[in-house]
Amino acid sequence: MKKLRVLIPKGRIFGNIEALFADAGFPVSLADRTYRPVIAAHWLDAKIMKPQNVGELLELGSHDVGFTGIDWIRESGADVEEILDLGFDRVSIVAAVPAETDEAELRKKNIVVATEYVNLAGAWLREQGREYRILRTYGATEVFPPDDADMIIDNTSSGQTLKDNGLKIVATILESSTRFVASRGAMADGEKRSRIEELAMLFKAVLEGRSRVMLEMNFPRDRFDAIASSREKLPAMRSPTVAPLHGESGYAVKIAVKKSEVPDLIPRLKKLGASDIVEYGLRKVVP
Repeated sequence: MKKLRVLIPKGRIFGNIEALFADAGFPVSLADRTYRPVIAAHWLDAKIMKPQNVGELLELGSHDVGFTGIDWIRESGADVEEILDLGFDRVSIVAAVPAETDEAELRKKNIVVATEYVNLAGAWLREQGREYRILRTYGATEVFPPDDADMIIDNTSSGQTLKDNGLKIVATILESSTRFVASRGAMADGEKRSRIEELAMLFKAVLEGRSRVMLEMNFPRDRFDAIASSREKLPAMRSPTVAPLHGESGYAVKIAVKKSEVPDLIPRLKKLGASDIVEYGLRKVVP
């Protein structure tokens, strides 16, 4: 059986991917000072790399699948196939300038732009018709203005770090999140493609499970019959699971719903006649 060679990014993304594999049924173990995590599946062979390198290494064919932000895929221009948007580590790639900057005056000058995103920045600046020089950075980009740069192009999740450093956002260039991506070669290999699709299905099931809860409750027969025949339908993935209670006094009902719906839904269920409502989490949901 062919092994699937997996790239997992180091840094802040690693924890989310480690938890995703564990919840999918494949715990990850990593010894200190090593770059070869062990995943509890004999057909998975993993290595840790910087997220900036993942796309290009997949394109080169030395690995089959990996995880990285779509910002680094766009920055590198890597020719890979996106399998799944995991929604982790959401950031915006933004242009920011010192808060006191007169933007109209700034447009008249040849500006210095500090960034790790050299290609994304260059493409955006050309679209804007700006005269510029890019100063490549290697972290801590927000400290460059105003002494060493007129503008930065960087990623931010909340914008607070930029504010703390006296910067204001003037444009959003890209919205990014962690993606599950594959090499073209792996997707052209039938056996590897099947494994990749299996992983994607399990990852989707985990993400769906994290977003939902199960509600169980009891309804008196007359109240439930009225609900079933009215427009006041109970929310569910398809339809509620209903079973008669002992003694035919009513029904036990189960519904899988979005977590975000619960605060409004439970009071509504009570008004509809539900009792003994129990909420519990789900590990995986496969639609």
